[in-house]
Amino acid sequence: MPRSPKSGKQPKALDVVGALAPDLNLCRDCTEPLPAGDIAAAAAVTQLPMAVIEIARPLPEPQSLVRPVTEHILVFEDTCNVYLLRSGNEAIAIDFGAGDVLDELSTVGIDRITDVYVTHHHRDQVQGLQRAVEAGVRIWVPLVEQDLFSQVSAHWQARPIANNYNNRQDRFSLLEDVPVSGTLADYATVHAGDHTLRVIPTPGHTVGSISLLSELDGKRVAFTGDLIAAPGKVWSLASTQWSYNDAEGVAASIASLLDLKDRRPDLLLPSHGDAIDGPDDAMDLLVARLERLLDLRGEDSAIAARRASPYEQVLPHLLRNRTSHATSYVLLSKSGNALLIDFGYDFTRGLAAGSDRASRRPWLYTIDTVKRDVGVGAVEVVIPTHYHDDHVAGCNLLREVEGTQIWAPDSFADVLEQPDRYDLPCLWYDPIAVDRRVPLRKPITWHEYQLTLHEQPGHTRYAAAIETVVDATHVLFIGDQMGHADGLGLNYVYAGGFEIDDYEKSAELYRAINPELLLSGHWQPLAVGMDTLEQIARRGKALHAIHRELLPLDELDLEAHGPVAEVHPYRVQAAAGHPFELTVDLRNPARTAQEMLISIAAPAGWLIEPGTERIFLASGARSSVAFKLIAPAGVAAHRARVAVDLTVGSRRLGQLVEALVDLV
Repeated sequence: MPRSPKSGKQPKALDVVGALAPDLNLCRDCTEPLPAGDIAAAAAVTQLPMAVIEIARPLPEPQSLVRPVTEHILVFEDTCNVYLLRSGNEAIAIDFGAGDVLDELSTVGIDRITDVYVTHHHRDQVQGLQRAVEAGVRIWVPLVEQDLFSQVSAHWQARPIANNYNNRQDRFSLLEDVPVSGTLADYATVHAGDHTLRVIPTPGHTVGSISLLSELDGKRVAFTGDLIAAPGKVWSLASTQWSYNDAEGVAASIASLLDLKDRRPDLLLPSHGDAIDGPDDAMDLLVARLERLLDLRGEDSAIAARRASPYEQVLPHLLRNRTSHATSYVLLSKSGNALLIDFGYDFTRGLAAGSDRASRRPWLYTIDTVKRDVGVGAVEVVIPTHYHDDHVAGCNLLREVEGTQIWAPDSFADVLEQPDRYDLPCLWYDPIAVDRRVPLRKPITWHEYQLTLHEQPGHTRYAAAIETVVDATHVLFIGDQMGHADGLGLNYVYAGGFEIDDYEKSAELYRAINPELLLSGHWQPLAVGMDTLEQIARRGKALHAIHRELLPLDELDLEAHGPVAEVHPYRVQAAAGHPFELTVDLRNPARTAQEMLISIAAPAGWLIEPGTERIFLASGARSSVAFKLIAPAGVAAHRARVAVDLTVGSRRLGQLVEALVDLV
């Protein structure tokens, strides 16, 4: 059988063989192996070993490891599938694997990759990103998981290891930081080369996973990361355990698959596995199997049923979201629009372990449902009852995607807009801009409704009760003030600024308003009668009394009326060598008027002005003192600690509170 010749320069070793054996009919430009007889004859004439004759043959041209999926989509199999979307002689990549795709570009006529779009943070998707950085490729990562790329070193330092009950796969992350060009916000539209990508939140494999949806080559294509690997199969089940032994990611995967199916893709391109041409059947089979897994675990598997009907009717024009982690309510107007009370984690069956950004994921899962099924034209306004993340996490997303305005009580609007100023539990990671600051005790109007916001300390100092009338029913939204089994449990948090008479104050408020219905953040609506109001009042008095019995208030009141000292801002970014200011808010905890001595403890070499400050306060009175600080030029620090040392009269209380300073 004749051997086909190939073009290109002949190997030097074969030239030597040809010179030594000119009478042998050797094809020097052939790609197929020489017959054994030719090799033996050449060896006999040249007295070279047969192995030398054999390896002297020219190697065939290397075949490209990049395969076409469609005309403009190519795939390279690395530690994950790396998809290339071609635009002329350039391309963008979906995920990056170990980065070996860079070595294969010339084989398919691509000069460079301009951008990498990442579906999730796992190392098999992104371990080669440093190569992308060195090649000048821009890197875009899921918004929720951004810290697991640009600040992953800090994550490795902070992540608990010993006595670990957190099995979330956040350690399957990069080993070192990589710079990112930007983030992929949920529901955003991204223009990349000749292509347009829609970012779809698809939690399940990880909390922050996304899919990218695009119209390419006449098909609606979804790049699904590790949401699905094949019809009825996932790449990993261990990754769906977001806590110790629960199955939060299984429930989330079902919800994500149902949502993705509604978007009607024609082709699924997974991170592991072959292209899936029958998306509906593939996803239906996977949903059925995941539901069976939840059944075997004895867990709620009715994800599809809850998705079909996420809201229950409290009153004809008031709906309760039964799927959200902290309950959000929908107030319906005759205008066809809606106002939300609270909006945190929509459609969730539990939160992942940890409190880092990548463990918390808001989305707008049920908003389209209420718009479609109830006929809501726009979600115009959201009003939070308090600042906690499970009540506000989705507010920024509502504004960005739905154009929703955020109205917040005057009493905690600043906490939303400047969270770094406060040392409080349950703060959201980012500032939440407030479109309208609502004064307390002054009615405001939204369409046909009149709403009044009232101060409601207890669960936290930074909370409000929201009063209105819906369908001739007098209702009061109380957030997390009360709850538990009978709906009347006292749900206070000391670190939120609790004072021991808060529940007496709220009992007086409820008596004055006399609502027919109390609507809380985590428990069922509670019909109110006179006996209910009396129980609330009795419990408030009892709570006050037991605290007086337990705390040494005859000596010092260190926490019965909130903290003795607070520092603002609590988290500071400052330039070394340049001044910044800290304000210390004080309360005299003594039973008599006292002089209070305040000083700042800072790292060596820092300048502090004034060195100490003295103020005279009546018992229980409050005041503020400002200090200017300068860190030495050239010093860099992450969370340098600065403490407030306090003496009340002759009694030194010491370094009661601190602030954290990042020097840049």
